[in-house]
Amino acid sequence: MTERAGRPEAAQYLTVAAEVAAALDEGRPVVALESTIITHGMPFPRNLETAQAVEGDIRAAGAVPATIAVLEGRIRVGLDEAALEALAKRAGVAKVSRADLAAVLNSGGAGSTTVAATMIAADLAGIRVFATGGIGGVHRGAELNFDVSADLQELARTRLAVVCAGAKVILDLPKTLEVLETLGVPVIGFGCDTLPAFYSRDGGLALTLRCDNAAEVAALMATQWDLGLNSGMVVANPIPAADEIPAAAMEEKIAQALGEADAQSIQGKDVTPFLLQRLEALTAGASLDANVALVRNNARLAAAIAVAYAEGRAP
Repeated sequence: MTERAGRPEAAQYLTVAAEVAAALDEGRPVVALESTIITHGMPFPRNLETAQAVEGDIRAAGAVPATIAVLEGRIRVGLDEAALEALAKRAGVAKVSRADLAAVLNSGGAGSTTVAATMIAADLAGIRVFATGGIGGVHRGAELNFDVSADLQELARTRLAVVCAGAKVILDLPKTLEVLETLGVPVIGFGCDTLPAFYSRDGGLALTLRCDNAAEVAALMATQWDLGLNSGMVVANPIPAADEIPAAAMEEKIAQALGEADAQSIQGKDVTPFLLQRLEALTAGASLDANVALVRNNARLAAAIAVAYAEGRAP
């Protein structure tokens, strides 16, 4: 049986695709997917191709994909092909986090879900595993502007295993890791002892937790939540070696993109999409190729974890 979040009043805002609902009701593995990567992370048609490939990877690994977005006043948990394509082509889609989820729902407009909003929706539906590219975190210069992603607070309060390639490398990674520790969020290196740095396998920051297979992660999920420790956890999965871009090669380009963002007074939710687009241009597309590779790698691992977790919770 599915693990519902205990908020029946939220059902009026939630539309769970039939395939996803059936899997949840039967205790079969489901993996949540965000939609900001579709609307704000990649250009068309690469965004649609990647979304389709990621869903295919999850199915091939034995789980059901559930891409999440806000459409016409409903949180949609699971999108069909037509909805995916329409979202990938649509301009002016709101980027939705915890602070504005209710407002976008009430507006009846379209919204793509960030890590935080995807976690909220997945929790309401009863999904416990989520695959993304990289989590948000503490932005560089946060000691001056206090720019810290809502993703970190959401990880502290919502029961999901979030499989990612670490935090986005445009962020302040040491401060991000420190805040996660302060909030009590486990950060698990999957087959690694240091925090991955998104495009690069090794961010140089030591981790205290490590798992080497999906069953170990699933067991940790079960123990943590059985104890009533209702925070999420970060499963930090390094980008495949063949697809990584060395950190030293990226740092100069990141500094340039950050300088351009500052010169143009780009702030808040607009910073990350701007930086990703500039890095794509500055690396002649290499950063986009790496982004696709790491997202697909995370999806495959998330599906394996979801399968192991479902098997462990089966009666």
